[in-house]
Amino acid sequence: MRRAFLIGLVTAALAVTAASASAAAPVQVFVAGDSTASTYEASLAPRTGWGQALPRFVTSNAVVVNEALSGASSKSFVDLGRLDRILSRIKRGDYLLISFGHNDEKKEDPARYTEPSTTYKSYLSQYIDKSRAKGAKPVLVTPVERRRFTSAGTISPTHGAYPAAMRQLAAAKGVPLVDLTASSTALFNRAGVEGTKKYFLHLKAGQSPNYPNGVEDNTHFQTAGAVEVARLVATTLRDQGVLPPGSIRRAQQPKSRNNPA
Repeated sequence: MRRAFLIGLVTAALAVTAASASAAAPVQVFVAGDSTASTYEASLAPRTGWGQALPRFVTSNAVVVNEALSGASSKSFVDLGRLDRILSRIKRGDYLLISFGHNDEKKEDPARYTEPSTTYKSYLSQYIDKSRAKGAKPVLVTPVERRRFTSAGTISPTHGAYPAAMRQLAAAKGVPLVDLTASSTALFNRAGVEGTKKYFLHLKAGQSPNYPNGVEDNTHFQTAGAVEVARLVATTLRDQGVLPPGSIRRAQQPKSRNNPA
């Protein structure tokens, strides 16, 4: 009788330990997006995507799985099997950040082009519906703005009707929304024409061995820019309570002489 009692206690203790370990397992935060979010190899440094920088803003309670693909649109990402790749790994309680728009705009490329009010919403709905079917939680992220200024020195919108279409879809389907178009526009306006060069891939000849002739890229980021855009995403996820408590860290922009707040 005593032996059976002890075995029962041990079995119960093991069950509690296993349950605790399962409860403590970090959630996965998958990123489905394009080159602005992609992870880049060292040979392309300092080119960096915001999805590549996002891990620095999460705690041990979460792990970022960056599946963003350079050149992808919401359509081509699906057609290339990248969404299926995510769905094969995502599990109940995980998250899927969905951010497309840059390449959906390319009317000259039928493999990537989507129309904002119809096919764009239709493809995005696949990400939402299929991740929800797996018990995961989708989050829509409007496309980050490009570095394009008006003659007055303010950011000129470059994404047409796509951000509004995504906002409408988020409301219709009850999906959390990170309005990165709006927050990045505000960030770049604060930095100004010259200040944004440190965010985007603007390098002088000889400044980087990977770009010996220099580069002026107003779409993709160098590390500092990717970090600040990732901070915008992390801050919104924290402020909206999208991720579990304690999942986001260091989201507040550090103080400096130029940013005393």
